[in-house]
Amino acid sequence: MCGIVGAIANRDVVPVLVEGLKRLEYRGYDSSGIAVLGADGMRRVRRTGRVAEMEAAATAAHFSATLGIGHTRWATHGGVTEANAHPHVSEGVALVHNGIIENHEEQREKLLALGYTFESQTDTEVIAHLMHHHLKEGDDLLVALQRTVKELTGAYALAVVSQAEPDRLVAARMGCPLLVGLGEGENFVASDVSAIVQATRRVIFLEEGDTAELRRDGVQVYDEHNLPVARGEHVSDVSLASLELGPFRHFMQKEIHEQPRALGDTIEAAIDAAGFPATLFGKNAEQMLSGIEGVQIIACGTSYYAGLTARYWIEAIAGLPCSVEIASEYRYRAAHANPKHLIVTISQSGETLDTMEALKYARSLGHTHTLSICNVPESAIPRASELVCYTRAGAEIGVASTKAFTTQLVALFQLTVVLGKLRGRIDAAQEAGYLEQLRMVPGSVQHALNLEPQIAVWAEHFAGKANALFLGRGLHYPIALEGALKLKEISYIHAEAYPAGELKHGPLALVDAEMPVVVIAPNDSLLEKVKSNMQEVRARGGELFVFADQDSNFTASEGVHVIRTPRHAGVLSPIVHTIPVQLLAYHTALARGTDVDKPRNLAKSVTVE
Repeated sequence: MCGIVGAIANRDVVPVLVEGLKRLEYRGYDSSGIAVLGADGMRRVRRTGRVAEMEAAATAAHFSATLGIGHTRWATHGGVTEANAHPHVSEGVALVHNGIIENHEEQREKLLALGYTFESQTDTEVIAHLMHHHLKEGDDLLVALQRTVKELTGAYALAVVSQAEPDRLVAARMGCPLLVGLGEGENFVASDVSAIVQATRRVIFLEEGDTAELRRDGVQVYDEHNLPVARGEHVSDVSLASLELGPFRHFMQKEIHEQPRALGDTIEAAIDAAGFPATLFGKNAEQMLSGIEGVQIIACGTSYYAGLTARYWIEAIAGLPCSVEIASEYRYRAAHANPKHLIVTISQSGETLDTMEALKYARSLGHTHTLSICNVPESAIPRASELVCYTRAGAEIGVASTKAFTTQLVALFQLTVVLGKLRGRIDAAQEAGYLEQLRMVPGSVQHALNLEPQIAVWAEHFAGKANALFLGRGLHYPIALEGALKLKEISYIHAEAYPAGELKHGPLALVDAEMPVVVIAPNDSLLEKVKSNMQEVRARGGELFVFADQDSNFTASEGVHVIRTPRHAGVLSPIVHTIPVQLLAYHTALARGTDVDKPRNLAKSVTVE
């Protein structure tokens, strides 16, 4: 959730730190700060609120330095105050921290006994004091860090500088993402490549337990045993253009409109292969996938809803039992393991802590068949999985996921067809048919995007409401869930979603003239059932907002508003029907004046429990 950036160079790094923090704003935060070492010694500035406020304070104080660290904080331990903001300092040592230290109270008691005083309510301050304690005992900065992390229980990404050693920056990683950026005469550390892409695209991804030493002329990484180790260098494909708004008002709007391109890029490999080879998921995929007896999907939030959609596909098309688990629940449940089931983890960032820990738990139970569906190459979850499918959505900045979700659906559909082929349930003609349906999706999505002006009119009505209800059936029930989530995330309207058939089992009690009801009503086998559910709503005075297909037999009437998406897209209809609910949420938030890209209390990459 929090963001880290650090730099050591022969030039002023303050602009690099500030720009890096601005590019990390999408992850969610409530305060920010930098600490730098220059001709004036160590200087620090922190502010609650936006990075721009901290930047203004640094500019007014004429900050300039060749070594520094910066941070955006999302409060966990302690409230949103300047004292709790990072960097934290202990007598010449400054550090920034992502994650949670579980044994911080124990360490705090030990440090109080040693005479240290605490200025904040955070777990992070204990790390700063531990660092100072080890430096006072004679360790250099790197050894002090390596000794300190051995005393910590929990998750952390750390970047540390010391006034006594102005020619190096040290870093450590356990459970939270951290990478090193490589430059010429300068090097960087960051929690996300977007923070340093303006300076370099050459990166090293630190592994669990790694520590690193950065100097102006080089970088050395050490493994969990403090032994020097070579980590592979990668060239990031994140571009500055993907991190800029262009002609759009918000990143969410931009990313909604990027979906035809993102979907096209994600299906490109299948198009090039003229089918669905198992190698879409890795060179050893066919051997692994041939013998599985079921699929277990593990994810959080929007990715969980992608998994719920995939369950319908996998069971109906591939003929395999499929369960879908919320990662934060699965990891603490006494689960029964079937080693012949495929574990599928889904994460936009590839760093979602609950999903990562759930994967570790599944492996501890004996699951060896693992597949990660992810949008960020070389992130932690793909590296921990046997098979990987990258969704190729491109950088997603808006906190509310859009293009990552629809590309996850494409990846899961491709997995479904591969499994069906391996089980002999899909012949060549059916495979060609599925490929043609997939080929049509980007165009259908573009047609759905053209409905934006009509949806914006609906949004004006929703903006004045306090509640909303979303209904769907079958494949489209998860899309109703996703629509409700998007609306509550960015407009702060309370929204719930139900299978339409459940109306009479409770939710109907909520329906009145003040409760708008959104219905996902494609022209599929359940359409007549959905129509009956709609009549139940109208009979109670509820107002209906229906997303129907072009070929559905629907007419608008008093209390029934209808927008028609393209012709029914068959089994891939959930992808097309996602677009209208995204646009409805976006324009409702716009009408209400909320912060669309950075909704309150939320973060993009959830790297704490």
